[in-house]
Amino acid sequence: MTQEDGELDSLVRKRIRALRVAQGWSLEELAGRAKLSQSSLSRIENGRRRLALDQLVTLARALDTSLDQLVETATDDVVSHPMIDTAHGLMRWPVRADPGMTVVRQRMTSPPPDSPSRLRAHPGREWLVVLSGTALLLLGNRRFRVETDQAAEFPTMLPHAIGADGGPCEILGIFDRDARRGHRADEGATAK
Repeated sequence: MTQEDGELDSLVRKRIRALRVAQGWSLEELAGRAKLSQSSLSRIENGRRRLALDQLVTLARALDTSLDQLVETATDDVVSHPMIDTAHGLMRWPVRADPGMTVVRQRMTSPPPDSPSRLRAHPGREWLVVLSGTALLLLGNRRFRVETDQAAEFPTMLPHAIGADGGPCEILGIFDRDARRGHRADEGATAK
């Protein structure tokens, strides 16, 4: 066995135990779900029993995860760098685990549009947190003040807009694939 194989073996064993503990299950409970003896499961977690593929499949199912997730290794690309969009005053980070998701950091100095006709609607969901200042979220006919360290989540099919309230604010937004497409279409429409 190579050092790399030993590291993966150790990682999988730690992951099994961590998932069991996170579920609040005893060795006996997980062993029952996986149709293993409690002592076999204990020896698997402690490295005193060989990991067999059929047991890993059974344990993954019992832990409500996939075999791929149970044995995946850490990647070297943990840290990501933003793409700077100076035209719109944004920093964007794609989420590697779900390429359709995007994280955006934006500083806002203007209030949201005062005309209901300027609110935008499109498929998707958005989540945002205010990093500093106060944002004003217009959502349909409602107005929400979102202050520093508060978050908002909403379906983007509701007509919406966001802007600063009483001074500059900085937000961090997370957009699913559909919401990101909707914002790109809005940006193209306003650039014309």
